[in-house]
Amino acid sequence: MNTYPTLIHELEDAIVRGAADRHAHIVEHIANLFIAGSTRYSDEEIDLFDDVLTRLAIEIEQEARALLANRLAPINNAPRKVMRLLAFDDAIEVARPVLAQSQRLDDPTLVENARTKSQQHLLAISRRKSLSPTVTDVLVERGDRDVVLSALDNKGAEFSQGGFAILLRRSDGDDALAMRVGSRREIPPHFFLRLLATASHAVRLKLEAEHPAARSEIHQVVSQVARRMEAEALSASRDYSAALALVSALHASKRLDENKLAAFAKAGKFEETTVALAHLCDLPLEVIERAMTHHRPETMLILAKAIGLSWMTAKAILMLRSGKLGMSGLDIEQCLANYERLKRATAEHVINFHRKREGTGAPRPS
Repeated sequence: MNTYPTLIHELEDAIVRGAADRHAHIVEHIANLFIAGSTRYSDEEIDLFDDVLTRLAIEIEQEARALLANRLAPINNAPRKVMRLLAFDDAIEVARPVLAQSQRLDDPTLVENARTKSQQHLLAISRRKSLSPTVTDVLVERGDRDVVLSALDNKGAEFSQGGFAILLRRSDGDDALAMRVGSRREIPPHFFLRLLATASHAVRLKLEAEHPAARSEIHQVVSQVARRMEAEALSASRDYSAALALVSALHASKRLDENKLAAFAKAGKFEETTVALAHLCDLPLEVIERAMTHHRPETMLILAKAIGLSWMTAKAILMLRSGKLGMSGLDIEQCLANYERLKRATAEHVINFHRKREGTGAPRPS
């Protein structure tokens, strides 16, 4: 390393004299020297390079800093302090190669950078060869959509339970994001099922195709999760006042019949359909609402059979209660078979039991 002391003296002299016009040239010279012998330098020698490059990097122009960053980023034992300095540079052209490649940035440094720098900095971090859950937690929480998509596309990224919870929330209503989240092989089963329950029909079909062995279980559990979620939301948000006024008037004037009920269901009017069923079944509104929001359809089939509804009307009600999740052809066929086998006398016996237990009278909001 005969040239090394001479170069260090030259750098020291340049810094002392303030020869800023020579700094970029000197930085390039010492970077070349470091890269040529990086595998041979001791830790002490690398620290010496680090001190000099750090002092010079502050003085040089952005273009020269970007060149230095690109040269040093792939070097596994690049000087630590100068790599940190470049990683936190406001100019993304300087920071990007270091954030995306340098192995000299540990997790605490990456987390600090992700919490304080721009979205472009986060995007660069998301493209690293590997990412720990500690780092991805910050990316999915603070990053914009491009950052999150990039992290999800990174096969070397790992996500924590908390990270998946954030991803699930952010993917609501975003098919591309939901697809990426569901495609992660390490996604916990309960998060995967919850994702399917809220995803669009197109996304569900694609994700189920990627997990063919679990398709039957997925469909069953997703239906349960989705309807439970819908029931929770409905119980907190349904306002039956307008529906009660309209449907009760129809009932009082003897104009409420199966045709009106079917029309409400086909039009997607949940409240009107629920109130109409309550009147026709002579049951409290809360009983019908439970049947409309329960994940299994049996109670609704019994109610429909007890009051003599046609299969087409019963089917319209089933489709309404399934909400965004919809019903598969197999589910509809199974419901039809059960409906045809169910005897009206049996259904009437069940509904009479409900009347005795719950009490009868005009429907009322729960």
